Amino acid sequence: MKKALVLGAAGFVGSYLIKHLHDDCGYEVYATKLPQEKLAEVPATIYDLNILDKESVITLFYKLRPDYIFHLAAQSSVSVAWNNPQLTIDVNIKGAVNIMDALRELYYKPRVVIIGSGEEYGHIREGETPIKEDNRLCPGNIYAATKACQNMIGSIYAKAYDLELIMVRAFNHIGPLQSPIFVVSDFCKQVAEIELGKRQPVMYVGNLSAKRDFTDVRDVVRAYALLAKNGQKGATYNVGRGHAYEIREILNKIIALSNVDIKVEIDPAKIRPVDVPIIEADITKLNEATGWLPEIPIEQTIQEILDYWRVKCKEED
Repeated sequence: MKKALVLGAAGFVGSYLIKHLHDDCGYEVYATKLPQEKLAEVPATIYDLNILDKESVITLFYKLRPDYIFHLAAQSSVSVAWNNPQLTIDVNIKGAVNIMDALRELYYKPRVVIIGSGEEYGHIREGETPIKEDNRLCPGNIYAATKACQNMIGSIYAKAYDLELIMVRAFNHIGPLQSPIFVVSDFCKQVAEIELGKRQPVMYVGNLSAKRDFTDVRDVVRAYALLAKNGQKGATYNVGRGHAYEIREILNKIIALSNVDIKVEIDPAKIRPVDVPIIEADITKLNEATGWLPEIPIEQTIQEILDYWRVKCKEED
């Protein structure tokens, strides 16, 4: 039986990826989290690991010797990156290098999927969308800059040390369980609280004109697993729906599912210092390598996120 290791499994994507690798791919799954993190019951053997501790990374790789490694461990919030740049640089760059160095020093070559972000492309010029993988990188925020650096280093390590590294630029992925620091989950939580009378019927929002490529997290983890098997060593692949939605359109879809009248107001605290007008993926390269296409409609995802928050907010009473 093939072994898969998910690094940083306590985050939003981790439990979905573990379940897919175990239930759909038939792998023996291992996963890591930080000691202070909690991970819901999943079909995996769990280890505590801080990727900033290189010796611990080496020890775990030597013990498990998985066939596939999925590097999800990251500081993934753009807003947190603005507030804590040093943490974001340490985890997203130094932590990634520790993982690559561990493989290099062990002379061990599993297939490794390194997760980056569509935000790496940054400020897109007219005519550059949908964005191809060879588009210039012009990160517009600190988080994106760290992910762009991770990608470049991964490409170099794959060539220089003959490591089986596959880089991903994942665009916005959404689904139940996502933290409300992310926009769609935030909107759905606010609606659920308004419906329960926990807040006034006013939605506080940031920039509604930005356009983002939103994909259901369950589609995203399918792409990761396919790339682990079929991706080209040293190559980078966009993972997204291939269509950008204006944030205002997403908000309107959510409000339309509500059973109360809701007013929308701009909250200056939710406006980012720098924002990118449109981010939309060209997923041709991913499709040609794996046959992957998104399957879950965004309307279904939004409904499930809203229903998740309706239940969770009621449980918190």
